[in-house]
Amino acid sequence: MGASFIPLDDFILPLYQKYAPVAPVPRYASIGLAVFVLVILINAVRQLLPQPKSEPPKVFHWIPFVGNAVMYGADPCGFMFRCREKYGDIFTFKLLGRNMTVFLGVNGNEFILNGKLQDVNAEEIYSPLTTPVFGSDVVYDCPNSKLIEQKKFVKFGLTQQALESHVRLIEQEVLGYIKSSSVLKGKSGIMDVPSVLAQITIYTAGRTLQGKEVRSKLTDEFAELYHDLDLGFNPLNFVMPWAPFPHNRRRDAAHAKMRAIYTDIIERRRARGAKAADEEPDMIWNLMECVYKNGTPVPDKEIAHMMITILMAGQHSSSSSSSWIVLRLAAHPDITEELWQEQLRHFSNGGDGKNLRPIEHSDIEQLPLLQNVIKETLRVHSSIHSILRKVKNPMPVPGTDYVVGPDKVLLASPIVSHLSEEYFPNANKWDPHRWDNKVEPDEIESDMVDYGYGRVNKGTRSPYLPFGAGRHRCIGEKFAYVNLCTIIGTLVREFKFSTLDGKVGVVPPTDYTSLFSRPTAPARIRWERRFPESA
Repeated sequence: MGASFIPLDDFILPLYQKYAPVAPVPRYASIGLAVFVLVILINAVRQLLPQPKSEPPKVFHWIPFVGNAVMYGADPCGFMFRCREKYGDIFTFKLLGRNMTVFLGVNGNEFILNGKLQDVNAEEIYSPLTTPVFGSDVVYDCPNSKLIEQKKFVKFGLTQQALESHVRLIEQEVLGYIKSSSVLKGKSGIMDVPSVLAQITIYTAGRTLQGKEVRSKLTDEFAELYHDLDLGFNPLNFVMPWAPFPHNRRRDAAHAKMRAIYTDIIERRRARGAKAADEEPDMIWNLMECVYKNGTPVPDKEIAHMMITILMAGQHSSSSSSSWIVLRLAAHPDITEELWQEQLRHFSNGGDGKNLRPIEHSDIEQLPLLQNVIKETLRVHSSIHSILRKVKNPMPVPGTDYVVGPDKVLLASPIVSHLSEEYFPNANKWDPHRWDNKVEPDEIESDMVDYGYGRVNKGTRSPYLPFGAGRHRCIGEKFAYVNLCTIIGTLVREFKFSTLDGKVGVVPPTDYTSLFSRPTAPARIRWERRFPESA
């Protein structure tokens, strides 16, 4: 029948022994306990009955509605690997009342991430979580056709020309932070990596993707608003975004204040008219000039909401990824030294490295180890472990008897492929050199598609998908690489890193309490100035 289970006596008896009261139990309490046990029994028996051949195997759970939420929530990757070993690449588990059908591997990525719009839907899944954070009428709170137009609008800041100009701005922000931060004063010290990188990446994302005026408003008060808004990405909000929890109240207050900041900028600009000839173009000016296909200019409210979205999208993945990179470099000082030597070879022509010229966009391609450090960290520490789609129509799974019906939510997990031995030998080891001789496949014309915001590679059959795939593939992928390469390249010029206890290869566990996987905080390391006399 495909399901193993714990004998009921082994489950109920320890609970009774632990919680059995000394005094006699009131009659109504006894009835309640009996009903609870009966519900568990019925739930268990239902799962043990023969299942239709069209249904993927089900992961056994004791408690109705809650299902496998505890095991999945505590360690999603470990949960999926254990289930994969037992049930194969396709299985269904219960998550807070929802039937989640998981399809792992490259075939699963193709099936889910390349699904047709009439068959799979992202908006129904993500809108309850993202709309209170980003705001209404953007991203998942609008039809997919409108989202595609919005993606096209924001590509203003992601063109090749824009990316080339971003590198110098990113480097300046990192150096400015190093100079002003009290945490990095002196010749050496200890820093909490997630905290430091969160600040650096909000500055780099703000300056590059949003412009000079917005960057000037990224004060400590704004950072607190951002933090409160970020609390909205609590997995519990998938099912109860309206719940009056303290973090939701702070989320809503922060959203209102951040929207007001952007709205004030927009209104002042509209009042004074067109952009001055010598004024720096930025995303707000761009969006103020954008018009939807139906002839409607982008409303000010939507501009503000898109600006919130852009800032969070640009900061989130870069913050967690750069934190993991620095933690890995602290745990592998030999790789940090190799990165430094790579820069010396490329920039100094035999000098001591004290006065390296600024990094340019063209330099990134000439620093292969730096690129490989980024790639390897994104492989091992993908920001999103689960990608969800609501099933709208019955979907037969090729090569099987299974049919995934509209009562299911499909779940793809590219990180399972990232950490699978069949694609990456010794997959759990962080090893940037695994990419040294790895030939990137050429883009195949048949895999190229334009969803409405420019030609992209579907990429759904690749075992390496750190930015997703298909129509919802992250359009900021190139910016993320540029941002990460410049941040890490600049930090390596300034510092050496090591773990507090001197242990090699050990990093903190992953924190899964947010939608985005990140290091468990605090995650402290030791830093040392590469040139102490410059402190």
